[in-house]
Parts: sequence; structure tokens; C-alpha cells
Amino acid sequence: MTDPARPTFHGFEQIPLHEYAERAYLDYSMYVVLDRALPFLGDGLKPVQRRIIYAMSELGLSAGAKPKKSARTVGDVIGKFHPHGDSACYEALVLMAQPFSYRYPLIEGQGNFGSPDDPKSFAAMRYTESKLTPIAEVLLGELGQGTVEWTPNFDGTLEEPTWMPARLPHLLLNGTTGIAVGMATDVPPHNLNEVVSACVRLLDDPDATTRDLCEHIRGPDYPTAAEIITPAADLLNMYETGHGSVRARATYSKEGQNIVVTALPYQVSPSKIMEQIAAQLRAKKLPWLEDLRDESDHQNPVRLVLVPRSNRVDIDALMGHLMATTDLEKSFRVNLNIIGLDGRPQMRGLRSILAEWLAFRTSTLKRRLKHRLDKVERRLHLLEGLLIAFLNLDEVIRIIRSEDEPKAVLMARFGLSDDQADYILDTKLKQLARLEEMKIRGEQDELAKERDKLAATLDSAVKLKKLLKDELLADARKFGDARRSPLVAASAAQAIDETELVPSEPVTVVLSQKGWVRAAKGHDVDPTSLSYREGDALQSFARGRSNLQAAFLDSTGRAYSTPAHTLPSARGNGEPITGRFTLPAGAQMVATLAGENAQRFLLASSFGYGFVTRFENFLGRNKAGKALFHPDAGAAVLAPVPVNDPATDWVVSVTSAGHLLAFPLKDLPELDKGKGNKLIQIPPAKLKSGEETVVAVAVVRSGGEATLYCGARKLSLSWRDLQAYEGTRASRGHLLPRGLQRVDRIESA
Repeated sequence: MTDPARPTFHGFEQIPLHEYAERAYLDYSMYVVLDRALPFLGDGLKPVQRRIIYAMSELGLSAGAKPKKSARTVGDVIGKFHPHGDSACYEALVLMAQPFSYRYPLIEGQGNFGSPDDPKSFAAMRYTESKLTPIAEVLLGELGQGTVEWTPNFDGTLEEPTWMPARLPHLLLNGTTGIAVGMATDVPPHNLNEVVSACVRLLDDPDATTRDLCEHIRGPDYPTAAEIITPAADLLNMYETGHGSVRARATYSKEGQNIVVTALPYQVSPSKIMEQIAAQLRAKKLPWLEDLRDESDHQNPVRLVLVPRSNRVDIDALMGHLMATTDLEKSFRVNLNIIGLDGRPQMRGLRSILAEWLAFRTSTLKRRLKHRLDKVERRLHLLEGLLIAFLNLDEVIRIIRSEDEPKAVLMARFGLSDDQADYILDTKLKQLARLEEMKIRGEQDELAKERDKLAATLDSAVKLKKLLKDELLADARKFGDARRSPLVAASAAQAIDETELVPSEPVTVVLSQKGWVRAAKGHDVDPTSLSYREGDALQSFARGRSNLQAAFLDSTGRAYSTPAHTLPSARGNGEPITGRFTLPAGAQMVATLAGENAQRFLLASSFGYGFVTRFENFLGRNKAGKALFHPDAGAAVLAPVPVNDPATDWVVSVTSAGHLLAFPLKDLPELDKGKGNKLIQIPPAKLKSGEETVVAVAVVRSGGEATLYCGARKLSLSWRDLQAYEGTRASRGHLLPRGLQRVDRIESA
């Protein structure tokens, strides 16, 4: 009895939603994998490509025919075999007609079929015309010779071939790309002569390894003349495993003072290259280059002219930088994921692909020979009956004229088969009378020889292999050409360091109290004379070079850096430094630095601790900076002081109570980061209460002097005067004279 809580509906299947969703997704996935995205190993085509080629052959659009509108072809394809979007179908047709996309185009197009600059700029299908190219005969030539299986089309009204009887491994010749569900394929194109040579090698030596085959197939052969620079060992590994990458590089030559790029990597647009180089020019990252022009035309599909600034520019270094920073050098993924003869997608190596294709070709050849043998035997059988009729022509005519069932009488009277009797009855009397016995016997002899030859070939693996090899070599002679993509031993291009590209000019980096930063050209700039925003003033400045880094130190001891040439000009107010760096909450920039990486600086805090560090330790790529100096809680970070000679310089430090200490700089450690060691002794109670702190530090050359600024007064201390304040590091030092104990800053000379 039916449960009333679960009503049933006749004619419907009830299944849980999760089962339905799983089944629907798997069905869709299998459809995309097997019937849309991945190629079949035998003919190397996806279903839409196969249907386009077949529909064009049915329309009579052979290489020698007059082309027809592409819309006619697309209409036939989507109306008869491929019920999908017309735009996608037309795009697949265009791709097979573009000589810059296909190594051996299968379609010859008339009209605008796109350009290397913009492959998708092709005209609408109502404007263009197309037909098959001669090499398409390699796919179609044996179609009507019993070589393929036929399957009903989507609505069951027509039949279409399940695959094409390819005479060459088209999969490797033109390659393909596709993205399925959970898998993808990227097969690069190859040279026809090399592929055929490898096939012949594998036929002659079935035990040949991938390394042996790579003696013939040296690497991919793209439609462009760009150089392939992938090492031979990497190519061998790619062909052994079925996945890897290929790196291609543009070719260029020198014409006078100019550089002319004549070939680009596969599917790289000249306009994109121009945009990439122009962007670097605008960003002032190419000081060696003055101008660039695109002189490409029909005679020279790729001709990009680069004009260096002078004849002293290193052309190879400049082009190496451009190749590393633009698509002048590009890597292509290789993923040999193909549907095999067993109908399953699988990653295959080169040897596996060629071996399986040769098995496919051998099977196709056997089917073709068997189909021809059957036709020859049938014709011999019919000729045998025709000869009997000719020798008994009067009797045959009488039977046909007088008998009600002439077919049965003929079969009984002369021992004819059903087919022979039908053939005699279908032959016109005037043709039968005109036939001569010698002609019939002559045709029988020729067909008998052909039958014996076909049977002998089918029965002999050696003869079958020889026939296969001869046909491969014949197609190679007819359609083969020279390699287009030269193989060159070269390493990947390296970009030139940005500092080498930027001109080395003196600059003065200026930081204001409110955190606005800018860079003025030259070292003779007086930062105090620059204009500042209302309520703002100079905080610090540093003199450096435009091709070096500018560094900054904040009140928490974190360091930041940026290329000096990227800072805004001092003609304006600059830009807020918080736009470049992310400072901790409440932190402010206290100092600006510039110098070479090996330049040393003295870092110190108001609590009297410090250390020496190199300028390179201030540098980093992190926008949030890097922890460099770790002052005590409550201590202020003093402005770093440049070091002249670590072996002979002296450190001069002074406290707010007027204690001054001078000691050798070599007594301080050199650290990459940290808190440092004590410079001068301050009583802990005074330090804790803030009654006494370090207010200034300086580094004085041996034999130099220091000037102390105390409000409106100043005190100059010569090298001999400083000796009076000499002491050991971390000692208390000596008191300055009365009236000069409140020091604001120290300058050394």
C-alpha cells in the first residue's frame, strides 16, 4: 500500500537531490572532456574542428574549388553536426585558417581573418570566404574508403565520421590547447619532416627510446621564427613525462644605430610589446632607449624599431633586460593530455604518442586495404558473370525477352549469383553488345593482380610497414618544410638592476615635520630655504644619489626605504610619506638617510644605548618597514649619525645635565639590529624620572673638532679639547662649562 505521506508520480524517477547533482555534474564533466575540450590522438582534432573540416568537404570546398562564404560553412556545421553557438564555431574555423596560429593551416581564408597584432580582429562570417587547404587532404583523403566508423548526428538524420583517417600525426603537427573539467591540454606544434622522421625511426626500431626519437624531433616548431632557448635536457624530460614548458625568445638585428625586432614568440602581439616598452619609458626605467616605432606591414608582419640614446649603449644588455621584463621572451606550458585509442584521456610522453598513432595508422591502413580488396573481389565476381553473359549473349537476350522471371532463369541456366544476375540485368543492352571478351579478360587480369597484391600486403607485417613508411615519406615530400623556430643554446634573460637603469645624479632628500617627502636635484640645495606647507617645517634631510635608496627611521626604531629617483620633485610640496609606508600607531619619522650599502651609521637612543650598523640594514621591501633599533620603553630615537672610519673615529655623547663623554668608536659593536651597548652612564633614578637623558651624539674624525650648540651660544671643541672629555665607554664623562651645559645639538668637522 502506498504511503500517503510520500506521493508517487507515474513517469518520473525519484532520486535524492545530491545523487542527481552528482550524476549531472559527472555527465557534464565527461561531455566536456570527451566531446569538447580534448583532442583525439588519431586525427588530433576536437569534435568542432572535425565537424568543420567534414562539413567543408561535403560542401565541395576542396583546395581546388572556389571558396564560399564562411557563414555557409558555419550554418551547415551547427545545423547538421554541432548544435552550439555560431560565434564559437566561427572562431574555431578562423583559428584553423590563421597562419600565425596554426603551423600547417587546414583552411584557406579570403578576407580579414585577423592579424598577429590582434588575432580576434577577424571580420564577421558574412564577409569572409573559406575553403580547405591542400594539406587537409591528409585528413580527408581516405574518408570514403571504409577507414572510419560513422555515427548518427545529434538528431539522427545524418551520419558523421567518428574520427578522420589522418595519414600524418596531425596532433603533433598543429598542436592544440583546451581546458576541460579537472584537466587541460597544451600540445605545441612540431615540424612535419621531423615528426615523419621520428615515425620512420620508430617503425624501423620499435625499441627506440624517447631520447632516440628526440634526435629527430628536436623540439616544438611554432609558426613564428622566434628562437627556442629551452635546454635540450629540459625538452627531453618534457617529452618523457608529457609535461613541462618551452621558452621562446624574440629575434632582433642591428640596422645602423637602431635595433629591429623581426620575430616574436608564438601568440605575442606586437602592440602589447609596444605598450610594455612604452610603459617603462614613461616610468623612466629605460634611460638607454630614446624612441620606439612599429613599422610592421604586409611584407614585414613583425618589425619593431628601437632607437638607443647613443652608440655606446650595450645592445645585448638592453635587449636582455627587455626580454626579461616584457613578452619578448615567454614560456609556454606543455601538457600532453590526450584522448587515446581506448577513449580515455591520459598524460602521454612522445614515444607513447607516436607508438599509439602508428597503431592507429596501421589499423586505418588495414581497413583501407580490406575495403579496396572487397571492392576488387566484388568487381571480379561481377566481371565473371558479365563474361558468361557476353559468351552467351543470344541466350541471355532471349531469356530476358521471353521469361517472366529472367533473374531466376539466368541464375539457374548459367549458375550465376544474385549479384551477378542483378548486374547483368542492370547493364544496358547496347553496352553489353559493345563489350569485348578481351576487354573483360584484360580488366580481370589487372584486378586479379591488384587482389593478389592487396592480399599479400594484408598478410605481411613487413609489407604493411613498408607501405606505411612509403606513404609517410611521400606526404613529407609533398607538404614538409624547413623548421621555423630555431633552437638556440641560451639561458633565460635577466633584468638589469633598476639602480643601473637610473642615471646617477646627486639628490637631496627632504622630510618635513608633518611627514611630507620630496627630492631636490643636486647637493647644493639648502633644505631650509624650500617652501613648506602652512604650519610645516624641515624635519631632516640627506644627500645621496638618484640611483640609490633613500632610508627613513621612525620613532619606534623601524626602518623604511624607497628608491630615491621615485620620490617627487622638490618643486612642489612632495607627497605624504604615509602613502608609501605603513607606520605603527602614534609613530613619526625622525630621520632621513642616504648612502652606499657599506656606509656605516651610529644609532643611539635618549637612554644612552647605541650601536653601529651598515646602511644596507635600513633597506627592505616591506611597506611596514623592518625592526632595526630596539630602544627602551620611553626612550626617544635620536637621528643616526654617519661614520667616517670605524677604526679611528670617536663617539661624542652629551646628556641634558651637561655631561660629555668621548670614546673610540671601535669600542661599540657593529650589529644588524638590536638595542646596542651603553654609550654614557646616567644614574638610573635620573633616567627613570626623565631628569637626565642623552640629548645629542656625534661621530668625530681623528684630529677633527666638534661644535656644541647651546641655545644662542655655541662651543667649538678642537681635537685637543676633546681629549679632556675622553673616558671609557659607559662612563659618566665630564661636565661642560657653566652656561654651556644645555646642548641642543652637536656638529662635527
